[in-house]
Amino acid sequence: MNPRLRLVIVIAIVVIIIGVVAAVVLPGLSGGGGGGNAATDNTSDANTGGGNTSSGPTDTPAPTITPMPMVELVIAVQQIPRGFTIPPNAVTTRRWPEESAPAAAIFDVELVIGKKARTDIFREQPILTNMLVEDLSNLANVGSDAAAVLPNNRVAVSVPMDRITSVAYAIQPGDRVDVMVTLLFVDIDPVFQSIEPNIVSLVDPETFEVRQGIEGRFDGAFNVGGGVTQSVIVGPSEPQRPRMVSQRTVQEALVIWVGNFPIDGRLFKVVPTPSPVPTVDPEAEAGGSTANRNATAAPTAVPPRPDIITLGVSPQDAVVLTWMMEARLPITFALRSATSTSQVPTVPVNLQYITETFQIDVPSPVDFSIEPAPDSIRQLFIGERIQLRTE
Repeated sequence: MNPRLRLVIVIAIVVIIIGVVAAVVLPGLSGGGGGGNAATDNTSDANTGGGNTSSGPTDTPAPTITPMPMVELVIAVQQIPRGFTIPPNAVTTRRWPEESAPAAAIFDVELVIGKKARTDIFREQPILTNMLVEDLSNLANVGSDAAAVLPNNRVAVSVPMDRITSVAYAIQPGDRVDVMVTLLFVDIDPVFQSIEPNIVSLVDPETFEVRQGIEGRFDGAFNVGGGVTQSVIVGPSEPQRPRMVSQRTVQEALVIWVGNFPIDGRLFKVVPTPSPVPTVDPEAEAGGSTANRNATAAPTAVPPRPDIITLGVSPQDAVVLTWMMEARLPITFALRSATSTSQVPTVPVNLQYITETFQIDVPSPVDFSIEPAPDSIRQLFIGERIQLRTE
């Protein structure tokens, strides 16, 4: 055989063998990384309690997010005053989390339009069923704002006040005050319940004629000489001087309001926007008529100072304040600190307390004086002066 032909045949056989080997071996190499070691990997997983099942990264499934349930609530898009008929443009619906929706919420605007506002409704506020009434006659069931802000263990009592007794009008709603009172004590007859001394009348033992009554008391018999004795009656030179004492009584009274309440009882309501004050154009004023030049803006009315205060106190303290007012006692309010909650006892103050505490000595009589003779000092009278009798 020709040597050249033999070489070609050998080369062809080698190429065929290489092709067969490649066809058999290469598929095993490309997938055998996991297949050839499958037993070993499974054994390793079993021995390690399910450790790494694969050398490559694994895909984690995304968590499922449940959307929050929402509802459509009716809310106010503008301020709605109490008693106002609700128009269509004053309300709308707004998405609201179902779990935080009020129990008395309204979901249909048709149930709101045309109704009367039972209370003041503010912008962006959900409208509830108890905020609406069919007609104004049902508004009487709402009550006053004063009763709403009053603590459940207190009652409200109104007491007169003025500039001096109200700490120069510094007291405002929400403050707490102590109540001080001043009393005037006098001696009275236990039977007649009248101010002493009693009127003493002399009776003739023979004719039983009653002589003119004299204020005073029997002070025994006085020997006028010659064996004659005369009964003596000692009378006062002036009406009895009362003994004054001051003391703190009610403590931590809550100030509900200062002055008169609004007629409708609404303490918290929408304040109307004030109208601008008209001004006069300077040029028009310079070249205008005399009336225009003299035109000035109307002065703003200054409201009068309050003369009454409403306090929230315990039921028993309410009775105490009522007795003080009926007795026409002068009452003074002491403003407490916003951080003070203590109730410190106090001692009644009278003339003896003043002289002993501040070491004031009673002056002794002397044989000289000044001219003119002082017989009084400056006194400050607040309101009506307390008089024990008509002179």
